[in-house]
This record gives sequence, structure tokens and C-alpha cells, in this order.
Amino acid sequence: MMSKRASKKAMTMRRFGAVRQYRSGRWTASYIDPTGERRRAPDTFETKTEAEVWLSQIEADITRKDWRDPDAGAVNFEEYATKWVAERGVAPLTEELYVRLLRLHLLPSLGEWDLDEITPPRVREWRMERLDSTGAATTVAKSYRLLKAILETAVDDELIRRNPCRIRGAGKEVSKSGQVATVEQVDALAEAVGIRWRLMVYLGAYGPLRPEEQAELRRKDVDVDNVTIVVRKAAPELATGRRAEGPTKSEAGKRMVVLPEFLRTDLQRHMDWYAEKGPEGLLFVGEKGAAFRRSTFGRKWKRARLAVGMPTDFRFYDLRHTGHTLSTRSGATLKDTMVRAGQSTEKAALIYQHSDHERQKEVAGGLDRMVQAAREKAREQQEKVAGGAEVVQDA
Repeated sequence: MMSKRASKKAMTMRRFGAVRQYRSGRWTASYIDPTGERRRAPDTFETKTEAEVWLSQIEADITRKDWRDPDAGAVNFEEYATKWVAERGVAPLTEELYVRLLRLHLLPSLGEWDLDEITPPRVREWRMERLDSTGAATTVAKSYRLLKAILETAVDDELIRRNPCRIRGAGKEVSKSGQVATVEQVDALAEAVGIRWRLMVYLGAYGPLRPEEQAELRRKDVDVDNVTIVVRKAAPELATGRRAEGPTKSEAGKRMVVLPEFLRTDLQRHMDWYAEKGPEGLLFVGEKGAAFRRSTFGRKWKRARLAVGMPTDFRFYDLRHTGHTLSTRSGATLKDTMVRAGQSTEKAALIYQHSDHERQKEVAGGLDRMVQAAREKAREQQEKVAGGAEVVQDA
């Protein structure tokens, strides 16, 4: 006669693991993991064969040393992602971006799930919901890249077996190309923004320097005799208004910029009139002596843009695109423009191209000739128009 215990379930021992049948007729399976702990299947099986197949898969994973603790992924995504950002050690602006993307786009939908509960279908659903509700494809692409990077680290930490972010092209941004201003428009913007800030416009276009790099320029970084500027650090302004003084965007950002000769006068005048005294004195300070503030300058920039008649979506950063384009037109190679703008790349073909100081002087010289020619042409046209007006009056 079968015992009461045996009547509930029958156990079958195997070479690896064990299977048991419940009184309901369904089967379960268990095994001893590499740490010596007994593990049970998370679900029951309809047949004994299904239970044994599951055990065979587990045995194969252990043999290949591909076994993973089934409880490892039981880590809350919000906790893991928050810690991930804190441990990155990225630049302040980048950290601010990560925190904002988490708060607005990732945590509301995925924050409550454990890492191993974020599956490919769930990622697809999240992405479509974000695209539909925001219409901001670029922001969603940034958010997707952040999610993928976080979960890739979880794979490295052996918390999940495989990254569930597998949507081809989902992290690629398709943004509108930067706008290009003419030489006349750059001059008009520099004039309209005011004499204290006109050099900042010129450095943005013909440097081409990022605004956060200009915000941290010191008197010691400027060599008027050689018309050069050394970029050592950057001081981006966070959403809180705090100046985050620190390294440049990348190692390539640390560079010497050879400026076009026509900027010598503007450079000398700014040093004499507006830069703080002493080697560590800031190059750009406000009327009351405060360091450059993006918010304050932004209002001046908008007024200048309106006065010149530039499109409302022409950003200060578009001056950099203008500088890239004009440098290329003046004969600069791709590597020349990369060095000049402080950009880096991982493409091996570019690593072996060379752009030394002398070549940078040639690029600056070509830029100088192009701008001077454009200005001369504009003056000739103005004189021609003025001359025609005089003839009409005399008649």
C-alpha cells in the first residue's frame, strides 16, 4: 500500500536532478546548483518529458559554465539605473541629461520592474508608447541608448543573460542638419549682440569654440601676437544655473586654436577692455563683472538674431556648423576640421591622418582670405548701390 506522502507525488531520481509528479498530474523538477543549493523549476510541467527536457537544458548550461543564478535578475531597475548613473563619473551636463531621461522617460514605465522582467516585447512596447505620446524621436532615441547601456552593464554583471534592447536603429538620432550663416550674417550678429560679446560670436564661428569652452577661457589662454587660443577646460551651465567647471567634452577638446588674422584687432580690444585682469582672469564676464551666464547671454542672442533677421531656430551652436563648413570650403580636410573643433572619433582611418600646428595655420589663413574676400565683395556692392542712388538724385 502506497504511503500518504507517496500518494501526493511520485519522485523519479535521475543522473542529474529529480522529477516529481503531483496528485494533480502535473510535474515539477529540481536540481543541485553549482553552489550546492537545491533549485526548483519556476513552473510545473504537463508531462514528465517536459520536466526532463528542462533539466537537460539546465545541465547543459552548467556544463558550458553558462548557468546563471535564476534569482540574480531580481534587482529593481530604478535602483540599478540610479546607481549606474551615479557610478559613471560622466561630465555634469551628461549626468544631468541621464537623470532627466530616467525621470521623464524610463522610470515611469520601467522603474517598477526587476531587471529580468524587462523583456524584448516590453522594450518595444515602451518605445512605441514614448514615440506616440511625445512625438520626440530624438529624445526617445537618446532614452533607448541609455536603457541599452544600463542593461548592457547588467549583462556584464551577470544579472541578466542577454540585453533585451534589440531594436535595430532605435538608438539612431535623425536630426535636422545644422544651419550655416554667411560671413555677412556672422558680422551682423556680432555687431547686434554688442561690443562686449562680439568676440564670443566670432570665436563660435571661426574658432569654432563651444560656448562652454568660451565660458572658461582665461587671459593666460590667449596669445594675441600669434592670434591663438588654448582650450584647457570647460564650464557648462547646468539647468540649476550652476557653473560646472571641469574638463572639456573629450580629450580632443584640449587644443590650441589658430584664429584667422582678421580677428587680431577684436582679440586685442577685448583683452584690453573686457577681460579680467591677471593670468587667471576670465576672458568673458558680464557688465557687472560676473562670469558668463548662458541664460543672460541667451536673451542678448535672441534680440540680436531678431535684429539681423535670422531664423528663430538659428542657435548659437549653429555658428560651429558655420565654422565647420567655411573651414572645409577654405581647403581644410576632415581631420583638420576635427582638430580645429576639438572633436574625436573612433574611426581608424582618421587616427592616422595628421593635422599639425602648421597645417592649422594654413587652415586659419584660408579662412581669413575667404572672410576678407566676402567682406570686400559686400563693401563693393554697398558702394555700387550708394553710387547708383547718387546718380538718380543728380538726375
